Amino acid sequence: MPFREINSKMVEAQVIPGQKMFSQRGAMLAYRGEVSFTPSLTGGQGGVMGMIGRRVANEQTPLMAVEGSGTVMFGHGGHHIQVINLTGETLYVEADRLLAFDGTLQQGTMFMGSQGGVMGMVRGQVTGQGLFTTTLKGHGSVAVMAHGGVIELPITPQRPIHVDPQAYVAHHGDVRNKLSTALGWRDMVGRGSGEAFQLELSGQGAVYVQASEEKL
Repeated sequence: MPFREINSKMVEAQVIPGQKMFSQRGAMLAYRGEVSFTPSLTGGQGGVMGMIGRRVANEQTPLMAVEGSGTVMFGHGGHHIQVINLTGETLYVEADRLLAFDGTLQQGTMFMGSQGGVMGMVRGQVTGQGLFTTTLKGHGSVAVMAHGGVIELPITPQRPIHVDPQAYVAHHGDVRNKLSTALGWRDMVGRGSGEAFQLELSGQGAVYVQASEEKL
């Protein structure tokens, strides 16, 4: 069920009987019709193993299952909202950035060290987002939160993208990521993460970047 953007900080979703969706708890602003909101332990089609994986990953952002018939408006904390439509690919996004998503999408977790080895783990520490990330796979829509506007940058084998790790929001496609720096060790002493580190994404897909280095 696609989301309709009301403005840059609010989206609307049509809830259809027999189709479930999930939202971050506290994200519902208003609704019309016969709609129910219940706590979700598994958050999608990950089942019990998905729940265990998210606990191990510390990706425990509380979710609500949204069902019934009606229209629901979502927003949270005045954050900018970006709607991403998936057509079979996998979206990689931090759990606390998820506002709402279709129940048809399969949710899981991925160890960031598997994408970039040790540097993938360093990326988690630099961004403050942890060593794991949430994955959503299939056909459906996802509403993610960010500070300021969001831009989608295509990634191609010939044109990798370098992103400030703290401006990174999400990515999808067959993409590899690694943390790199153009500065020597002595140059980084006494600095914050800032531009000392860069997240390099290569392959085929797209990355979403926010207009801020501020965390949610």
